[in-house]
Amino acid sequence: MPQDARKTLTFSVKDTRREEIRIVLRGVYNSLVEKGYNPTNQIVGYIVSEDPTYITNFNNARAIISKLDRDELLRCLVEDFIRDAK
Repeated sequence: MPQDARKTLTFSVKDTRREEIRIVLRGVYNSLVEKGYNPTNQIVGYIVSEDPTYITNFNNARAIISKLDRDELLRCLVEDFIRDAK
């Protein structure tokens, strides 16, 4: 049996969840831009205050981002920032 055939593929739930968060955040960001808002300020306002009205209802963005755990969202943002800063 070739050595490559013996390798076990791994599946990371953490990586999958991180990608789901990225997709949601990109969608919300794009909806905010489309409506003429400053998306960075609006998303920060939402994260800091937990007030969903910082996020537009356009494209169902508010309902979509509300499904994310804010702590998990913030943790992913910080981890990605730190990783990219290295």
